Amino acid sequence: MKPEDGLISRTFHSSVFRDQRSLVELKRKKGLKISLAFPTLNEEATIAKEILVLKTELMDRFPLIDEIVVIDSGSTDRTSEIATKYGAKVFASSEILKNYGTYRGKGENLWKSLYVLDGDIIVWIDADIANIDPKFLYGLVGPLLQDDGIGYVKAFYQRPIRSPEGLTPSGGGRVTEILIRPLFSLFYPELAALVQPLSGEYAGRRSILEQLPFSVGYGIEVGHLIDIYRQFGPEVLAQVDMDVRIHRNQTIEALSRMSYGVLSTFLDRLGKYGDLTVLRELGDAHLALMTGEEGQRLVRSEISTVERPPMRTIEEYAKKFGLNPLAPAGPAG
Repeated sequence: MKPEDGLISRTFHSSVFRDQRSLVELKRKKGLKISLAFPTLNEEATIAKEILVLKTELMDRFPLIDEIVVIDSGSTDRTSEIATKYGAKVFASSEILKNYGTYRGKGENLWKSLYVLDGDIIVWIDADIANIDPKFLYGLVGPLLQDDGIGYVKAFYQRPIRSPEGLTPSGGGRVTEILIRPLFSLFYPELAALVQPLSGEYAGRRSILEQLPFSVGYGIEVGHLIDIYRQFGPEVLAQVDMDVRIHRNQTIEALSRMSYGVLSTFLDRLGKYGDLTVLRELGDAHLALMTGEEGQRLVRSEISTVERPPMRTIEEYAKKFGLNPLAPAGPAG
């Protein structure tokens, strides 16, 4: 069997886990708590529906989720107000672990969510999903509840692109196909079997997540995957097909900046694990060519490459959860 075939065997369709009653019973039998967090920045258009759908089905009807939390990066719209109205606990990212400062970025929100959430299983779902459905959550926690050897689950889906003519059924995942899958194919073939390694919906066991560093920006997903692969082994990874996800699509310029951040984290991990030696200092900013009336001009963008340390090393976290901050936890399972 080829290395990448192992992950294929742990690829599921969300419908496999649609018996929500049995998932609740598994959760109770194993004595687990499940937390859901949304990282947000100006998501007033979609956050209400996401909270309402998941809370109604998976908290009120089937008590699969124990808490729903929004970690907000300083929204200037009504995101926080709306999230509170529909039953989520809302935290400003800048107010969590204030002694450690704050950064703008999804990874920062995810890192800080570990401190405020209580669950043994943490689920992160992006707040811009137009076609939210309970399967986006029960599909992620299903493998973790049914198989104690699985520790981290990624969602994948078709990603239609919005155009003036409507939704185009193909496309999406451009950074993955042009950048990440070729890199995984070269350095980590087992991870090349991930359909959408950069998807924004995933779930993991706290015992694993608290040992991982978190890139505060675009590199959060690829950093997690490589760290888990190297520290816990590819066998703890699984992925679930959620069919279709409709959300905002990025411009080429935005994707270029994203690629810079993702590649920066990828190269950092190659160096960290001795998989490749970089012989010169890398550039410290993303450079883009913009065309205007006066011709071409170079635009420099600072893309954050800051990484937060594993939450397990934070004294306040260790005290809150009764842990020794110096002793790493064992693999999940």
